Amino acid sequence: MTFKLRNATLFAACATVFLSAVGPAATAAAPAGANLAKAAAPATPRIGDVQKAVDELAEQSGVVGVIAEAYYDGKRIDRATAGSRLLGGKGGTIPTGSGYRAWSQTKTMTATAVLQLVEEGKLGLDDKLSDLLPIVVEKDLVRYADQITVRQLIQHTSGIPDFDREIDPFDRTYISPYDVLKISRSLPLQQKPGGDPLYSSTNYTLLGLIIEKLTRNTLAEEFERRFFKPLDMDRTYLPTRPTQRIEEPHGHGYHPDRRGKLRDTDKINAATAWAAGSVISTAADMAAFYSAFMKGRLLPPNLRRSSPAS
Repeated sequence: MTFKLRNATLFAACATVFLSAVGPAATAAAPAGANLAKAAAPATPRIGDVQKAVDELAEQSGVVGVIAEAYYDGKRIDRATAGSRLLGGKGGTIPTGSGYRAWSQTKTMTATAVLQLVEEGKLGLDDKLSDLLPIVVEKDLVRYADQITVRQLIQHTSGIPDFDREIDPFDRTYISPYDVLKISRSLPLQQKPGGDPLYSSTNYTLLGLIIEKLTRNTLAEEFERRFFKPLDMDRTYLPTRPTQRIEEPHGHGYHPDRRGKLRDTDKINAATAWAAGSVISTAADMAAFYSAFMKGRLLPPNLRRSSPAS
């Protein structure tokens, strides 16, 4: 699984390759084409040269630094680092085990929490958005809310426009999920519900709001209760404040602001992406999450197939 790079000119890449006893599954945050692992037999995992892979990746234009870790059945079997923590070769290499923004892997956690609520009988995949969040109809925040289903939100087939490119990620002003919906509502509709997949982080903002309404807890509390605490993901958290940063040494990516100036992505508004991309984690913690997911500890097979991680 990969996260979406936000048109970054220079970035730091973090990758985790998770090899499970039930089959290989990549949870890599590195660009496509970075061959970090080969298929593994259950008894004897075989991986490629991880250090060579990150060395080659760090030499590519636009890459500041890279870390990669390989896990077999939840246990780390290799790791590597290359490049630098900061722009211009400064700051030394990124320590393996560093924290990093999981970006859109947050969506997998959000979808998994929603699917757990389905398993608990608190909602159905074909439930309508208008029934689950009447406010989006009352405030005219989402077109066709009476037709859009939970399934379509998870699968990006709702047709709801993506707010992501309309927000200045370096603006520290707090933007609530409902502010995000207002921004999305102002954009032209590209298709009606039920069409081809059309990637939109707004879908996951809505799923986050559904989770909070049904559980009466914050999304951060639900992530902690459902994933972080039971899976011992003690270095993983969901930022809730615009100025909240990674709390330990880490690699720094750089993204041009609206004036074209390169800015450190560590200084983005950490709260804006929320249910769609704000989780901060580590390779070990993400390996723990995907290990539990692949082994069926988080969802039964019929619901696991509905997740973006499948």
